[in-house]
Amino acid sequence: MSGPNGQGAGGGATSSRNGHDDHDPGPSDAGTEPDARFTLANERTFLAWNRTALALVVAGLGIVQLLPPFPGVPWGRHVLGVPLIVLGAAVSVVAYREWQQNQAALRQILAGTITGIAVLAAVVLLVSAVR
Repeated sequence: MSGPNGQGAGGGATSSRNGHDDHDPGPSDAGTEPDARFTLANERTFLAWNRTALALVVAGLGIVQLLPPFPGVPWGRHVLGVPLIVLGAAVSVVAYREWQQNQAALRQILAGTITGIAVLAAVVLLVSAVR
């Protein structure tokens, strides 16, 4: 399905990991926002991961607080519930980091594309002026 300007709807973005973490981008960074569709897709993914993290934490708390004690194993509920709570916290942190990296990648792609088009336009203008 196409949007009003002929571009396809939907899409997503991935980030390449180059090992550099010189700048910690966030929503308050000044700069041009990428296409809203990609930004919103990145945010939906972030929210889905946080929904999963919340479900893990709630499941862990439910096991620890509501499950009846196991006969002969009084610490059994904690063995089952605490790792779920820790995993939920870890998933939430990883989701945030991935969201930040994807936002930075989207901005870099946007800046690179605009720079490439500007250089190409300058070359075309210079070539046409010489002829």
